[in-house]
Amino acid sequence: MRKQHLLPMFHQFRCLILPESVGLYEKERDHYVDRKAGTWSTFSIHIVIDGHGFVELQGDKHRLSRGDAFLYFPMQEQMYYSSKEEPWSVLWVHFYGEGLNTLLSSRGFHRLSLWHIQDLSPLLHTHEQLLQEAEAHHYLQQQQLSTLTYAFLTAFMIQAEPWSTEKPTDQDNRIQSLLPLMQQQSCEPFELDYWAEKAGVSSYYFCRLFKQAVQMTPMAFITLCRLQQCKQWLLDHEEMKVQDIAEKAGYSSTSYFNKLFLKQEGITPTRYRELHGTALRKR
Repeated sequence: MRKQHLLPMFHQFRCLILPESVGLYEKERDHYVDRKAGTWSTFSIHIVIDGHGFVELQGDKHRLSRGDAFLYFPMQEQMYYSSKEEPWSVLWVHFYGEGLNTLLSSRGFHRLSLWHIQDLSPLLHTHEQLLQEAEAHHYLQQQQLSTLTYAFLTAFMIQAEPWSTEKPTDQDNRIQSLLPLMQQQSCEPFELDYWAEKAGVSSYYFCRLFKQAVQMTPMAFITLCRLQQCKQWLLDHEEMKVQDIAEKAGYSSTSYFNKLFLKQEGITPTRYRELHGTALRKR
């Protein structure tokens, strides 16, 4: 089954980004694309959601499966096709806009074409919204099209990691499943052994797996969660002193808490409350 919607390209527009086409192919055995360099003027993101397919890059053939994705920049040579034995289901967005080359390149996406998506759900949700908008209103609501396309691109940049033939293990997935609980309990005393035991690995291996999965140390993650909670307390409970908030977040030293907050947010907790508390009261 093929669901796709093609849109006209605008050469003068105020939007940061717009889609040229958006679609979903399900179990497409005959899906085959071969574009020579210099023939395609848009960016494109394709994500495999079922089955298998192949992407050829510089003479090498790579087999892709669920969660794998490929990103092409304009004018790039493109060759990708579905497996005949296990045809893939793939969703895509072709898009364009000013400054996208700089945006993607600054985050390293110019270096690789193949990626793996850590969590498909935000991309599936946003893509469905974008497809529905294109089908319902075509190009008549450019602002909504632009917003949804940018949301899809942002979700991709957040969830994409360099593609590898080595897929995430059960232990990698176990780390991801612990993150909501770690966030919920972040203001309690941090016990590395406790979390390692929950993951079923040694403390040393837990730190290693965590860094691979989250791109930061466990303590750095806990610190971010604590500071996020403190920002909420600073605004929701104006009667609480900064010292009380620091202690509630697990910091016995107010000066250390202030130092961490300043490093992360660029301003002190007191200044943050003054600026954002005033803004909230004016709404």
